Amino acid sequence: MVRVFVVGVGMTKFEKPGVRQDDYPEFAKEAIEKALYDSKLNIKDIELATVGYVYGDSTCGQRAIYEVGMTGVPIFNLNNNCSTGSSALLIAKQFVESGKDCVLALGFEKMERGSLTSKFTDRTNPMDKHVTLMADLVGLNEAPITAQMFGNAGLEHMKKYGTKPEHFAKIAYKNHKHSVNNPNSQFREEYSLEKIMNSPVVFGPLTKLQCCPTSDGAAAAIIASERFVRSHGLEKQAVEILGIEMATDTPSTFAERSLMKLVGYDMTKNAAERLFHKTGVKPTDVQVVELHDCFSANELITYEALGLCPPGKAGELIDRGDNTYGGKYVINPSGGLISKGHPLGATGLAQCAELCWQLRGEAGARQVPGARLALQHNIGLGGAVVVALYAKGFPSSNNNVNVRKTSSSSNGEGFIVTPYMKILEQIMLIDPDNTVDKFRGVYGLKVIKENGEEGFWIINTKTGKGTIEFNSKVKPDVTIIIKDNDIIELFSGKINPQKAFFQGKVKIQGNIGLAMKLTELQRIVKQRIVNITAKL
Repeated sequence: MVRVFVVGVGMTKFEKPGVRQDDYPEFAKEAIEKALYDSKLNIKDIELATVGYVYGDSTCGQRAIYEVGMTGVPIFNLNNNCSTGSSALLIAKQFVESGKDCVLALGFEKMERGSLTSKFTDRTNPMDKHVTLMADLVGLNEAPITAQMFGNAGLEHMKKYGTKPEHFAKIAYKNHKHSVNNPNSQFREEYSLEKIMNSPVVFGPLTKLQCCPTSDGAAAAIIASERFVRSHGLEKQAVEILGIEMATDTPSTFAERSLMKLVGYDMTKNAAERLFHKTGVKPTDVQVVELHDCFSANELITYEALGLCPPGKAGELIDRGDNTYGGKYVINPSGGLISKGHPLGATGLAQCAELCWQLRGEAGARQVPGARLALQHNIGLGGAVVVALYAKGFPSSNNNVNVRKTSSSSNGEGFIVTPYMKILEQIMLIDPDNTVDKFRGVYGLKVIKENGEEGFWIINTKTGKGTIEFNSKVKPDVTIIIKDNDIIELFSGKINPQKAFFQGKVKIQGNIGLAMKLTELQRIVKQRIVNITAKL
């Protein structure tokens, strides 16, 4: 599988429409230049660009990028409602997987003040089926249509699970509080829970301070192949896109006559389940999340759709504080759409930028401690949802491992893993199918006892059948660090190497792509290890 990385991100401060005196080309230029500066690259390094915006004429993407440089590269414009930015990101990733080395994903929006309205009245509105069903189920009133849709979804959750208005208000309280530390946020004021609940009612349980504003702004991300990352020395800052999935409406959106499903619950659930299945991790392995809180009600139901908690348990998650610092997850450390703002085309890429800063440890006062795995959720009604998982691409760019010899032996005696390394060596020597050809490389294995003693093995499969040496001086391509007590579970297949990495049981230094091959190697040798160890 081709590895794809985010190597540079940039965004403007999101502003109330009209505050900036310039226009979308200048918004975009600022975001692109920040991403180029972050990545230490030049516009001439970009081979292709995907550009997202909702409000604008055709080829606005070209007009925006031309401000930075007219290099003649392909530029693709796209519109996927509020998930436009993450859609540009997904397509950029696919271009890299198809052979491009460096692609720009850009999103921007110049908006009008006030609620969103339709721009075309002489043709079928793409939301006509959604609005018609809502009208049939609960009627319509003069409130903004999107507020009615998400507000009604919140009311359905309240009726079904006993959720209280305070739960929606607590989400807004959290996001406003988080935004205080985000210099790019449109609003940076902290509000009391009481003030949030007593602000003007927009619809149902939603008050004004629980709704995202319209905004002007732009965000950009530079997406690159592993080859490009290594050739340009960008390992230290590269964030890997472990997976990204898009889903659209299914018949259940309308057939099940559910207001939560009408605003994308099943879209989110379907995309998230595919994402977690393909990456081999669980929602509960995540530490930091940027999700689409266009209204506080959507953040609440999205907790359940993503699998961050079971259905009906979002209120309990909120009451425990498991959506903020000190809890299980930190959700929307940027302040989310409610506080940061929502320039439609830029939102998904701004989420990407925030998660990259978090994983790189560059988020300043809003840094989530120990962030290793990050989740993104960006939804647009009509509809499309994008979910993505990120991790630091190269947890350590230094392949040199300081080896501390054990006091018990110079050949690894005294470690639980030692006899299993001998078994692995036997399997390599009698390998009739030349399985070792699939895993050519130099692997370092650092094993740590409970008392702190360390053992270090080099598994060198670059030539022949390969060799295993204790405390070898050969420099590894990748080093796997694990506790002695956990190694047997890894060898026997009881734990998945990728899951173990995200759970912190396994640490990796160097070529993480090579390390990920251990998942396949584990499956091949598992049965042989089990058969042999049964005789020990």
